[in-house]
Amino acid sequence: MAGYLEVLAPGPLALVQDAGRPGYAHVGAGTAGAADRGAHALANRIAGNETDQATIEILLGGLALKVRGGAIIAIAGAPTPVTVNGRAADHHTPLYLADGDVVRLGTPPTGLRSYLAVAGGIDERPVLGSRSWDSMARIGPEPLRPGRLLQVGRGRHHAPNLGLAPTLLPTLEPLTVSVIPGPREAWIAGGVRRLAQGVWTVSGRSDRVGVRLLGDPLARARGYADRELPSEGTVLGAVQVPAAGLPVVFLADHPVTGGYPVVGVLREADTDQLAQARPGQRILFTPVSTR
Repeated sequence: MAGYLEVLAPGPLALVQDAGRPGYAHVGAGTAGAADRGAHALANRIAGNETDQATIEILLGGLALKVRGGAIIAIAGAPTPVTVNGRAADHHTPLYLADGDVVRLGTPPTGLRSYLAVAGGIDERPVLGSRSWDSMARIGPEPLRPGRLLQVGRGRHHAPNLGLAPTLLPTLEPLTVSVIPGPREAWIAGGVRRLAQGVWTVSGRSDRVGVRLLGDPLARARGYADRELPSEGTVLGAVQVPAAGLPVVFLADHPVTGGYPVVGVLREADTDQLAQARPGQRILFTPVSTR
């Protein structure tokens, strides 16, 4: 099955994303890819795709698409209300659409990002081997606009064979994430223990680059207050502490290098959860030893 998805409305922000473009940090391009990799992969599996195929990442709903030629789609992540031709449809299940059908996504009551997969994947032109938009490097398929036609791939996919996939949906409750001590923990007074003692909330300035946190600033440890750290490589889930002491947890579009100390690093599953956290939501850190 192949055809097109015509964008009628993109909502606040809709992006083509896949599993990212690892291996290009040396030329200044990060991995990028879906912010919530678990939800992206789940949507693909429900649609019968391999998990690295391109989906649409939708921020706070508002996306409207018209199907050209028929399609099988699936939606996972933030539980946005879904309608097909004005009738309510389900999340986490295959939706079989005919030519001319219109899909609309409303505003999710919890979470930030929903993922729409189509059987065959979104077949945009790859850049450095990926169909992901990277907001830091400004490469990949640009954010969706009304009138855009998205080619549906003809690649191999498997007919979906399930009714409804169970999943853990985002909530507005305080979010607890595990943090492993980072390479520059000694630069921060109290290290990850102090980070875990803090009361943190998600800032409205958060984006795909990172989740900025508000709270009582972290102080530099004795002997490090006046030191500068040469830029070094950064990773997904790194908890960087800028000079002001307010942590930033790096998401998919994080810079490839950074000069502020990394006090800890989150596991990928916890980074997925943080990618769904809304401004004002409380974040709790639990230290995890690697020994």
